[in-house]
Amino acid sequence: MLNLKKEPIGKLISQLHRQNQKFLAKEMLPYGIGSGGQHSFLKLILNQPGITQDQMTNEMKFDKATTARSVKQLEESGYIERKTDPSDRRSSLLYPTPKALEFAPVLQSVLAELNRKLTVGLTAEEADQLVNLLQKINRNSAKL
Repeated sequence: MLNLKKEPIGKLISQLHRQNQKFLAKEMLPYGIGSGGQHSFLKLILNQPGITQDQMTNEMKFDKATTARSVKQLEESGYIERKTDPSDRRSSLLYPTPKALEFAPVLQSVLAELNRKLTVGLTAEEADQLVNLLQKINRNSAKL
């Protein structure tokens, strides 16, 4: 029997996402990094220098327009630079600038603080289990 008293998983995830975005927007504002997942795109470029926009779109599961907007804003803010892909002149490879490399520890610290706040009251085992379960749910959602 369906239990209508339990909150839907999607609703809970959506609420968590909105709260995360609020926190990150406030923390990133002093550094000129806007909302819309710009920090996620920057983190990906820091971890995979030379990635293309198409690769980022596929990996992050954003639409092409969102990726293009975020890349443009990060470039205008001086965090990333484009270099023409020698194997495909129509494509650009994205690299972090010295400004981004200097900012990387700050970004990591903000993300770690967010995770710490989200897992207050959980044991290390519960936090690990939560991540594992969310990863399973994420994989399931990709099949929808």
